[in-house]
Amino acid sequence: MKFWIGLFFSTLILLGCQQHKADLIPINQFFSTPEKSSFKISPNGRFIAYIGLDNHCKNIYLLDLLHQDSSKQLTYQNDINVKSFAWNNDSKISFLTEQSSQDSLRLYAVDINTERIWPLIKPVRGKFRWVHSVLTEGNSFVAGINDRDSSFFDLYRIYLDDRPRELILQNPGNMSSWIVSNDGQVRLAVANDSVQQSVLYRTSDKDPFKEIIRCDVESSFTPLGFKDSSRTIIYALSNVDRDKLALVSYDLANNKELGEIFSHKEVDVSPGGYFSEQNKLLFVNYTTSRQNRFFFDKSIKKKYDQLSKQIDGFEFQVLNTDITGERVIIKTYTDINPGGIYFYDFSTQKLTKLADNNSDLKDKELSPNEYITYTARDGVQISGYLTYPVHSNRKDLPMIVLPHDGPNGREIWGFDHEAQFLANRGYLVFQMNYRGSTGYGKKFWTAGFKEWGGKIQDDITDGVKWLIKEGIADRDRIAIVGKGFGGYSALHAACFNSDLYKCAVSYSGYTNLFTYFRDIPPYFKSYVQKMYQIVGNPIREAELFKNISPVFHSDKVRIPVLLVQGGKDRFSSVTDANQFVQKLKNNHIPVQYILKEDEDRTFKKDENVFGYYNELERFLAKYLVD
Repeated sequence: MKFWIGLFFSTLILLGCQQHKADLIPINQFFSTPEKSSFKISPNGRFIAYIGLDNHCKNIYLLDLLHQDSSKQLTYQNDINVKSFAWNNDSKISFLTEQSSQDSLRLYAVDINTERIWPLIKPVRGKFRWVHSVLTEGNSFVAGINDRDSSFFDLYRIYLDDRPRELILQNPGNMSSWIVSNDGQVRLAVANDSVQQSVLYRTSDKDPFKEIIRCDVESSFTPLGFKDSSRTIIYALSNVDRDKLALVSYDLANNKELGEIFSHKEVDVSPGGYFSEQNKLLFVNYTTSRQNRFFFDKSIKKKYDQLSKQIDGFEFQVLNTDITGERVIIKTYTDINPGGIYFYDFSTQKLTKLADNNSDLKDKELSPNEYITYTARDGVQISGYLTYPVHSNRKDLPMIVLPHDGPNGREIWGFDHEAQFLANRGYLVFQMNYRGSTGYGKKFWTAGFKEWGGKIQDDITDGVKWLIKEGIADRDRIAIVGKGFGGYSALHAACFNSDLYKCAVSYSGYTNLFTYFRDIPPYFKSYVQKMYQIVGNPIREAELFKNISPVFHSDKVRIPVLLVQGGKDRFSSVTDANQFVQKLKNNHIPVQYILKEDEDRTFKKDENVFGYYNELERFLAKYLVD
């Protein structure tokens, strides 16, 4: 009751301030969890399985595309959620239940015809990774489990009959991912050894792996999968000996690149358009101001153009396909509409809606993303997006600076629930791709190495000052809000740029980079040396870490801070967060602290998510609204 009363009064506050003319949308409509998710089509294209809610628990449901009346619920978990699932063949699905507080791994299978459910492995303490879910030899599939050593995953053959799991590849300690050919053999592996990445290949399960490519920390070679029925030719994304990630074909047997298939001069080519169900490459994606596709076959392009016409005005992402590629599940969206999930049959050109991504928002008046570029102080071009409040005059607006998490990753055009929520509350939202963001090539990414607290933060600051100079942002009403690295950026700004912002909000932000490295989970340990290159070495460069960790500079904070933390967050220490908050209190700086002991880095429970955004709304209104 207190939560809804608070929400009611905070809404009244904003209405009284007359920040904008758009109707205020309740918080829960922006951030509610979809009732249906994880739609996946069966190999033969007849069935679609998805995760839905039954008495507040996630279970698997089945749609029969030929006989709609035969659609049904497959699982009946009533005290624990189905976490994920995969089709093994046209009639069998394996699924994983959410790990409990005891970290117990439980894997089951269900027959969609008989509805029989049976366990596939004995419960173990560990984590699970899908590797190749399609059944191959001996009625089995390949998966990773880390119960032998939590630092890495071994590969097992999981049988759908009563046979126990079979170890097929014991991880030497450096393998991070694998690609299985369509006959079920593990022929490719990616290993991380210190700061270098290696791609390993073997001709069959009986042969040892041999290294075919070794990349330093700046380069990348990512196998997508095998080409058609070949066991030696693969598609890969590579920036070896080039700046931008390009699509290439590679001959594993002769250890040589066969040539560049597609590249873009401004941005990296991104994964997408390769479907392991068919070992087919239909198209590639690349993102400039918007997402684009390049098709390799005119007939395929024509088919997808016909699909585009049926969802006129919407962008789409292909989630999965059947074995023929004739039936697909897609996710649609725009920057002002969260869109939906659809089934499309290319042979009949029939488009069927399966679910709305967020039915509460699809007809609301929301704000477009506008692509921008600006020049940082050293001449580097930075891109980003502005989301204006609806019906705003676009001058002297209160602004929320929203740096993305990562810093690996990037902002792209599309629907952003958080940006839309803030714009609906009357704020201009500024999101930028500072140096160190991915997608713009090797040079731009590596320009962010060891620039936490340095040029990355300068890129954010320079964008804010540019918007002030242009008269778009009101210099006296600017806040910085972020999660993870974005939260770190908010805390850093509070310490070193208090004169630029009125307040700062950190959600799971890093307060102490020494403990950030100390508390990295075991299964990320193979990346630690690489992170030393990107961030710095906390032992050899202790002075740098002390200079850029907010916990050591709390005495410089002069603005109010809202700090939000999950008690189970393994990347951001609760102890450091508590210490930072206490120092601000000792210095009489207004600080609000939200700690949810049962949450991880990202809050999952609706009441905690809604509670955070309710407090965020009130906090921003208190310090930014005239």
